[in-house]
Amino acid sequence: MALLPILSFPDPRLRTIARPVEEVTDEIRQLAADMFETMYEAPGIGLAATQIDRHIQLIVMDLSEDKDQPMVFINPQITPLTEETQPYEEGCLSVPQIYDKVERSSRVKIEAINLEGQSFTLEADGLLAVCIQHEIDHLNGKLFVDYLSPLKRQRAREKIEKQVRQRQKVEAKR
Repeated sequence: MALLPILSFPDPRLRTIARPVEEVTDEIRQLAADMFETMYEAPGIGLAATQIDRHIQLIVMDLSEDKDQPMVFINPQITPLTEETQPYEEGCLSVPQIYDKVERSSRVKIEAINLEGQSFTLEADGLLAVCIQHEIDHLNGKLFVDYLSPLKRQRAREKIEKQVRQRQKVEAKR
């Protein structure tokens, strides 16, 4: 397994729309394993392939405390099951150390393919509903900061750019 670099906002590659996975192969299974390792190390609870500069419809998630309930969604589609929305404070591995409330559908139906190439459907609410909508946004080239006001989005961009500059200075001294 391998740790993969995670793209950071405002990297334009995060705006790339992911293409469907045509076949679940050993390469896809290995990529999912590497994505889990990267997500756990970061640490995070969800990671879309777009965030690691692979523009295919692949999402890994694990919402459990013990990091022992990995979920894989290939070519996921969501359908809201209610008009009701809920605000949820979101963060993102591609927008480090920035958190803000985003309104999302409170219940959704998820249709996807697993690592065995089998289709499955499940209904989700709470954190799972929020997380799957967040990650599917990544596959569509959208970030949670896109839901924020222009001022908050600009502040997030400036904060992350400052973090990148500081990291580059530290690495240059090595």
